Amino acid sequence: MAFLALILLPVAVFMDLRSISDQNLQSQATTLNRVISVFRSYYASNVVGRILAADGQAQPLHTYLDTNGGIPIPATLSIELGEEIGARQGDVTYRFVSKFPFRNRAEYALTPFEIEALEKFTANGSPNDSATDVSGSLLSREFTVATPVVMGSACVACHNNHIESPKKDWRVGDIRGIQTITVRQPLTLNLWSFKYLLAYLTTAGGIGFLFALMQFGLAREFGGLNNELEAKNEFLVKISTKLSKYLPPQIYESIFTGEKEVEISTERKKLTVFFSDIKDFTATTERLQPEELTNLLNEYFSEMSAIAERHGATIDKFIGDAIVAFFGDPVTRGAAEDARACLKMAVEMQARLTELNLEWLERGYEHPFKARIGINTGYCNVGNFGSESRMNYTIIGAEANLAARLESIAKPGGIVMSYETWALVRNQVSARPMRPTRFKGISREVVPYEVNMPNSSQSTGHIVKESTTGMELFLNTTNLDPDAREAARQVLLRGIAAIDETDS
Repeated sequence: MAFLALILLPVAVFMDLRSISDQNLQSQATTLNRVISVFRSYYASNVVGRILAADGQAQPLHTYLDTNGGIPIPATLSIELGEEIGARQGDVTYRFVSKFPFRNRAEYALTPFEIEALEKFTANGSPNDSATDVSGSLLSREFTVATPVVMGSACVACHNNHIESPKKDWRVGDIRGIQTITVRQPLTLNLWSFKYLLAYLTTAGGIGFLFALMQFGLAREFGGLNNELEAKNEFLVKISTKLSKYLPPQIYESIFTGEKEVEISTERKKLTVFFSDIKDFTATTERLQPEELTNLLNEYFSEMSAIAERHGATIDKFIGDAIVAFFGDPVTRGAAEDARACLKMAVEMQARLTELNLEWLERGYEHPFKARIGINTGYCNVGNFGSESRMNYTIIGAEANLAARLESIAKPGGIVMSYETWALVRNQVSARPMRPTRFKGISREVVPYEVNMPNSSQSTGHIVKESTTGMELFLNTTNLDPDAREAARQVLLRGIAAIDETDS
């Protein structure tokens, strides 16, 4: 469509130019024909007719109508012929204006243009001089051209000897006056000269208007589709945000970016598996109201999950009070680095839990949580398990079970890891080997390593807490009556005596 429009535009311009040329030629020919017709009619009646009526006798006079056989002199012929042309032609006006008219003729009313042109011609004295003027109204234009009237030899002889001539010293070549020709033309005529271009523009404008209407309709339709799409996108964002709460961040991102297909498939990878649970959780549940227990447990999971996410762990699941997580899928930094990240995470979790215990004691919870952690490194099957309609991203294998077994032999607040994990992190942690143990479901004998936890003594107000290898101390003096405080003092004294006895 655009190519066709570009082709048709020069065609329309060419046809209009040809039409303008044809119209100008026709107008010139018509005007010239009318002028000649006026001249022929005037000459036939005022020259030839008067000579024939006088038996061939002719006398040129400016008052030729008063004399039998009189014919008009050039100046009279020009004046009267101009009046005839103006009366019959309409769009063409001819004026003959003398600077020194005969005495029996009325003074000429000169226009400002004619006065200026006459002064110019008189000053220059050139017979080939000319002047032009363009004027008109909103709907029509006028073009006037003025040329000088130059005295010839016959004119000089007549004027210098005529009784009514106001000037007797004319010379050949003098500027006697001016003659003007004015042509008028309405703008509508010129406008119609561009009929092909107007037709092109009208057609193009109509097509453009229709195209604009179509675009407006499409814009409204697309606007509705965009609004609907935005609403659906907003709904999907809300749904995906809600679904992300049920998936590890790594899995959520890999699924929504298209990196991971949602299909039943597993891989065998070397992972570092983390397992933790809360010691004596069942007993704790009996001492707390369900609402209090729910709040504490959710707070505990939130804090531990934030630490796990910060270290890059993939949280597999929450089982009651237990947390199962692993490093090495879907993103791995190498077996050694995964093991180090897991150990750092476990140490930070125990430290944060100690801080939480102090906060919970301040809030009136007498028996806070104490967690045990087990870590193992080995090959597991990881991926989507389940059915086509419902699946779960998790890990299975003996090495995953071993992490849970190691957790079961850890002390409250402690961390136990397998030899495979210790071998990867031994340069960054202090650990002592424990007695080789056989665990249920594990075919080989396992040598556990207990992490020597950093000194975690803390005190705030009337609370003192100390946790290290061989010692667990927790004292809240605000909850002790006088008898209980005395009993606590005796227990502490016996502990000091036992330490002194050991040192000696």
